[in-house]
Amino acid sequence: MIPVDPSNLDIYTSVGTRSYREHYLHLWENEDPTPYITHGLTKEAVQRELEDKNNQHFLIQYDGATVGILKLVTDCGIDEIPKETALKAEKIYLLQEYSGKGLGKKVLQFIEDYARSIGKKKVWLDTMQKGNPVFFYQKNGYVIKRESEVTLLGAKTSEKPMWILTKNL
Repeated sequence: MIPVDPSNLDIYTSVGTRSYREHYLHLWENEDPTPYITHGLTKEAVQRELEDKNNQHFLIQYDGATVGILKLVTDCGIDEIPKETALKAEKIYLLQEYSGKGLGKKVLQFIEDYARSIGKKKVWLDTMQKGNPVFFYQKNGYVIKRESEVTLLGAKTSEKPMWILTKNL
């Protein structure tokens, strides 16, 4: 994992946008993910996030190549879980050609180790109800806490349902 800073911001947004498009076009009306990309994957949006020390962005590396991105929100509670004890994994995106190589498990291990290193007791994330990711997270010790949904305009109604999952560290 390589922390994102102004020198590698273009790589982060490029790989993030590409990996998002490879996996999530089906969520959007007319397969147009512009609302999501504009919200969190443009250079301007990520620069704003980098100014907030609560956001940590990383490039995921494999064999010397950048193959994905990761965004963590270090003080981020949910429901009854206080922000002091919880970290949110907000973006975990891998390029399609690198899926199925065990990188997801390594990324989760990094997230959990990072969370422990800053004194967190719980990691949480949200994932689409449809598809395989929920099973991947459950296999790695995450449990469904409750339902949620995509709130951005342009998401297909049938694709909005999400799960919030948590893992005790």
